[in-house]
Amino acid sequence: MNQHIYLVEDDPNIRDIVQAYLKKEGYHVTMTERAEDAWEKAQNEQPDMWILDIMLPGMDGYELCKKIRQISEVPIIIISAKDEEVDKILGLELGSDDYLTKPFSPRELVARVKRLFKRAEAKPMVNNVKQSVLEINQLKLDQAARQVFWRNEEIDVTTKEFDMLEIFTKQPNRAFSREELLTIIWGDDYFGSDRAVDDLVKRLRKKLDGLPVETVWGYGYRLHIDEGES
Repeated sequence: MNQHIYLVEDDPNIRDIVQAYLKKEGYHVTMTERAEDAWEKAQNEQPDMWILDIMLPGMDGYELCKKIRQISEVPIIIISAKDEEVDKILGLELGSDDYLTKPFSPRELVARVKRLFKRAEAKPMVNNVKQSVLEINQLKLDQAARQVFWRNEEIDVTTKEFDMLEIFTKQPNRAFSREELLTIIWGDDYFGSDRAVDDLVKRLRKKLDGLPVETVWGYGYRLHIDEGES
């Protein structure tokens, strides 16, 4: 197996327990208690997965998650004592793939690690097929480079923001339910609220001013394109 996991957690008891369970499953684990130390290590050796606490001394887990997503798409799991829905949504929208609230079962964490690795292993096969450029109206998506251009200007987007734009662009004018978008983007093992979908649409509307993503009241969203514009 030999996948390498960075565990960033300032509680030594949690660090030791999580490391023991992960090592038992064959994973290589590097532990740090500060985000700054982990980020410095990552400049020389990128891990295959990150497990981050939010409340850390110095740089917090949210900021570290954001920095990781600027250079990598490896899976990220956030573990935190903060169980408010807004905290979970923020973590997911900054680029994390999962959010686990303390106290948690180490076995559940290991199960989520395994699921995310399986999902990550499937992505390269999908990406090999995605070599085209999607272009509709004033929106352009380079699938291979995962770049977004709106009105001829490149827009920085997160992994999930790109995924949502890709879904809408491939099937313009089709209405997607919130549950459908949640399953496609976050996976069928995501147990959070569908408010994550609403927040993702809100962020896209802000970044791509004038993007014609319409709300289908009581159902979901669609990218509205008039005939002749595609």
